[in-house]
Amino acid sequence: MHSFPIRVYYEDTDLAGIVYYANYLRFIERGRSEWLRALGIDQVGLKQRGMVFVVRRIEADYISPARFDDVLEVVSTLNDCGAARISMCQKVMRDGAVLFKAVVTLVCINDAGRPVRIPADIAAVFPGDAKGCI
Repeated sequence: MHSFPIRVYYEDTDLAGIVYYANYLRFIERGRSEWLRALGIDQVGLKQRGMVFVVRRIEADYISPARFDDVLEVVSTLNDCGAARISMCQKVMRDGAVLFKAVVTLVCINDAGRPVRIPADIAAVFPGDAKGCI
């Protein structure tokens, strides 16, 4: 599990003063990037090797709104790691309450946009204690 703090700024909100729905996707993207960085995965280095991780699928559930100046936590947890894909659960929380939850599927692709196996040295750093999306 990885935790990444984020604050809601005015630019993140809509006319009603709540976080605009698409910004949750930006928040979880930042959380995923920081999770990979914390695992020691250099995404620029991976790109130089001719591969990148891309989002293949997202199943999102908006539970409760966040508002301007809220301090949020993006929690990222590995569900499963296959040969060419990663499934993870990401939650945006405030004071322990889940506001947004997504199951995200990432795939590793090459420069031609074709799926490729996750390199063994990269796959080896993913935690082996996947707990699913609860």
